Amino acid sequence: MVDKVPLTVVGANKLREELKELKSVVRPSIVKAISEARAHGDLKENAEYHAAKEQQSFTEGRISDIEGKLSNAQIIDVTTIDAGGKVIFGATVEIEDIDTEEIVTYQIVGVDEADIKESRISVSSPIARGLIGKEVEDVVTIKTPSGTKEYEILSIKYV
Repeated sequence: MVDKVPLTVVGANKLREELKELKSVVRPSIVKAISEARAHGDLKENAEYHAAKEQQSFTEGRISDIEGKLSNAQIIDVTTIDAGGKVIFGATVEIEDIDTEEIVTYQIVGVDEADIKESRISVSSPIARGLIGKEVEDVVTIKTPSGTKEYEILSIKYV
C-alpha cells in the first residue's frame, strides 16, 4: 500500500497546472523539435536531436512524478476542518523566538509544497513537527541545526 501524500488545495492545484502545461505545451513542442531534428539527417552526430530526446526524457519523468503524487495525494482543505485551535497540517502559524523576539509566520504544507522564501515549511521539518498539536500561547522547544530554540505561538490561522 502506498502512503498518502498530504497536499494543501493550493499545492494540488499548482501540481495540476504544471501537469497540464507539461502535457499540452511542453510535450508537443519536444515532439516537434525531435521531428525537425530527425529531418536534418544523421542522428548519431545530431546535437539538436539528442538534446530534444534528453528534454523529452526529463519531461516524461516529471509528468509521471506529478501523476503519481496526485494519485496518492490526500488533499487537505484546512478551511473545512475544526482543529479546535490547534496547529494542524495546512495551518498558518505566527511564532516568536523567545531569545531574539523575532516574529515569523509559517504555513505548514506538504513536502512538495515547501518553499521557505514563501514562508511555507514542510510538515516533516523540525519546526513543523514541534508545532503540530500545540495551541496559541504554548511555548515549544525545538531542536534545530543551530541548537535548541524556544518559540511562543502567537496565532494560528486556517486559511
